[in-house]
Amino acid sequence: MLKWIESTGKSEEAAVEAALQQLGMDRDEVSVEILERAKSGFLGIGSCPAKVKVSYEAPDEEPEEKVVPTPAPVVEKPAAPAPRAEKAEPAPAAPAASAPRTPAGPEDRTAAIEGFLTGLLEHMGAQAKPEIKVDENGTYQVELVGQDLGGLIGRRGETLDAIQQLTGYAVNHGQSKRVRIHVDAEGYRAKREESLIRLAHKVAGKVVKYRRNVTLEPMNAYERHVIHTALQDTPDVTTYSIGTEPNRRTVVAYSRGEHR
Repeated sequence: MLKWIESTGKSEEAAVEAALQQLGMDRDEVSVEILERAKSGFLGIGSCPAKVKVSYEAPDEEPEEKVVPTPAPVVEKPAAPAPRAEKAEPAPAAPAASAPRTPAGPEDRTAAIEGFLTGLLEHMGAQAKPEIKVDENGTYQVELVGQDLGGLIGRRGETLDAIQQLTGYAVNHGQSKRVRIHVDAEGYRAKREESLIRLAHKVAGKVVKYRRNVTLEPMNAYERHVIHTALQDTPDVTTYSIGTEPNRRTVVAYSRGEHR
C-alpha cells in the first residue's frame, strides 16, 4: 500500500530529513517529490520554506472482522390468567477473540526469505542459491551464489532490483513490522555504487562550472539515494528528484552559493 506525508524545512534536504525522522525510514526506502522550492527572499522578507512529498510502501492493512451481535430470544408471556415465572435462558456466548498476530522473528524471516528465493530461482531456471546474513542495522543481506549470474543481474541491475522487490513484498506481507532486504549477486551493488559516485562528482563539477542544472537518467530509489548522499556536502550543488516511477530522475542543480 503506497502512503505519503508532506514535510517542510529551510531547504529541500532539511524537509526530506524531517520526513525521514518522522517515518523512521532511510532515504532509499522512500520516493521524494519537490512541491515547493525554498526561497530566501530579500533580507529575510518574503522567504518561504521548502515543501516535499515523501511516499513510501506500507504493509497492507487487514480489514477488521465485524462481529454481528446475536439478538436475545423473545420470551412470550403465557396465555394463562396467572403469570408463571419463566426460566431465564442463558445469554448467547460471546464470540472467541482471535489470537493476536505473532511477529515473525529473525529465524522465521530468514527461513521465509530462503524459501521464497529458492522457489523463485528454480522457477527462473537459475543455478544459484541465497546466502543470508543480518547486519547490525537489522537489514537482511542476501547474496545470490552461483555461476554465470549475469541474467539475474540484468541491464543496470533491473532484474536484481525486481527480485529484491518481490522478496520484500513476499516476506513483509501481513507482518506488522517491515524488514529491509538487500539482494546482491557477484558484488554488483558495490560496483554500481562506485560508478554512481564517480558520475555524481563528475556531473557536479560541470554544474558548478557552467552553472546549469543536469538531469540524470532514470534510476531506482536506491541509486538516487547514492547520488543524493554523494553530493550532500558538495558546495554550490543541491539534488532533488522529479517524475514518477519507473522513470523518476535525479536533478543535480546549481545552488547559487547556498550551502546546505
